[in-house]
Amino acid sequence: MSKMWAGRTDGVTDKIADDFNSSISFDSRMFNEDITGSIAHAQMLAHKNIISTEEAELIVDGLCGILDDMKSGALKPDPNCEDIHMFVEQVLTERIGDTGKKLHTARSRNDQVALDIRMWTKTQSDVIIGKIKTLVAALSDKADEYKDAIMPGYTHLQRAQPVTFGHYLMAYCMMLLRDIDRLNDCKKRIDVSPIGCCALAGTTYDTDRKLEADILGFSDVCKNSLDGVSDRDFSIELLSALSTLMMHISRLSEEIILWSSWEFGFIELSDSYTTGSSIMPQKKNPDMAELVRGKTGRVYGDLMTLLTVMKGLPLAYNKDMQEDKEPVFDAVDTVVACLDVYAGMIKTMKAKTENMKKAAQKGFINATDLADYLVGKGLPFRSAYKISGQIVSYCIKSNKTLEELTLDEYKSVCDMIDNVVYDAIDLQNCVERRNSYGGTSVQSVESQIKYVKEAIK
Repeated sequence: MSKMWAGRTDGVTDKIADDFNSSISFDSRMFNEDITGSIAHAQMLAHKNIISTEEAELIVDGLCGILDDMKSGALKPDPNCEDIHMFVEQVLTERIGDTGKKLHTARSRNDQVALDIRMWTKTQSDVIIGKIKTLVAALSDKADEYKDAIMPGYTHLQRAQPVTFGHYLMAYCMMLLRDIDRLNDCKKRIDVSPIGCCALAGTTYDTDRKLEADILGFSDVCKNSLDGVSDRDFSIELLSALSTLMMHISRLSEEIILWSSWEFGFIELSDSYTTGSSIMPQKKNPDMAELVRGKTGRVYGDLMTLLTVMKGLPLAYNKDMQEDKEPVFDAVDTVVACLDVYAGMIKTMKAKTENMKKAAQKGFINATDLADYLVGKGLPFRSAYKISGQIVSYCIKSNKTLEELTLDEYKSVCDMIDNVVYDAIDLQNCVERRNSYGGTSVQSVESQIKYVKEAIK
């Protein structure tokens, strides 16, 4: 089959080369963006009298028919076409005749594909933001349910200080809000129209790029035609934001995997989001969380792929840039799938609050509160810290917790200690006294939940 670009060459390529060069197998998913962009282009051409109003109407009607047929499945992409742009133009010309050949006036596939991928990523960014909000809502609802459930907080994976499960979950809400901010910020760079940059140098036709951008809902146009066709920063920035998002839910996945183990026993996942073993009947595996953790590396790989593709390219368009779409598509598809499964997994997750509290009662996580109590007695913090450490050491040797020590045992280390110490080291009191802004007290967690719910409205 001779190509639409035949002229300088005979337009006939070897079958192997043809298949290697083709992108329609993956860029056909942008048919909606491609056709919508072409409709706007025809309208602009008519507005500037580059083609007649009648010709534009014929082209637009033809494109709308193609769009309807592709949406319904009545029209399938032709694998023999090089890309979605050529396919749409070919079908249009078949349906309306030579007028269809006028559509490509004052544009190139270089700015056309840049337009399509910008339109697609802009739409998908909004889709992902919506799904992040759904996950944040699920996490904040679960945090509200367990805002007073005491558990150990960790540093270095060692029990550190008492927190609530609600407070723990809200930490991930804050991460996800930043992910939304990053995506919204990224959209500012996506929301710039390249159409009209043509191949690389602009055009001799009297076009109106701002009109075309307005029709398509863009807020601005690329200000340099070379940059307009060769820029893929917006895709790289999107994949970077998605990689950070995946890093966040991968961290939560690691916690969920640990928490659902027998060793921790802090949570139980719904049967709907776990699997069993083929030979061990007792197993209940957190496969969804593990898959999210694994797929994070896949999204990282998509980012590195695109960075590597772009790192050595001279201006302007190079065929290497055909490799930009598959990593973007893969990253978006992966993130969407992960967010979809995650929201349901969190909504159906149950906390084993008694196990959490038992774990909190071990490990001396109220030792800092003991030191703070001594500071209240007038000791410098460093002195109070040393005395608390000595008391913990005594407990370990005596196989006791801080709560189990008698007052005489306390006084044997520091005679300033009185009965108030038991209130000071009570886990519930330890949590409630941490009412500083952003802290783990119930009131603080409630404030965080209110803030998050307002933020995702």
